[in-house]
Amino acid sequence: MTTNERFVDPEDVETIQLDWGRIKWMNTPSVTGSSGFSAGVVVLEPGKGHETHTHPDSEEILYFLSGEGKQTIADEERTVGAGEMVYIPSGVEHSTINTSWEPLRFLAAYCPPGPEAVIRDDDEATVFPPGAFPDV
Repeated sequence: MTTNERFVDPEDVETIQLDWGRIKWMNTPSVTGSSGFSAGVVVLEPGKGHETHTHPDSEEILYFLSGEGKQTIADEERTVGAGEMVYIPSGVEHSTINTSWEPLRFLAAYCPPGPEAVIRDDDEATVFPPGAFPDV
């Protein structure tokens, strides 16, 4: 995909598969040309989640689309679900765990972009080219 796209279909971007789920980064500098923020759709499988981590140089928001999970930010923990949003300041430890029987889906956005590239380059990540996500 070339930069400066304004309408992005999920099949136009690669899929990143990890042991806890998958991500489609729909807005990154390489997809849309955006330099201010990145955003993508994350799917956490039942019982899976992100280990506690930080993004030292980027703020993050998560907007939950479906499912239910446990969100930890610093020393605060809450149940989260569809229609809720959380804000994670730069450098603050956080984790997200799917506590339901169905996938937990959310939009993740970073400002400025950068953490999405770190996730993509993770040794545990499998990157599938644009197109329909293969049944794995």
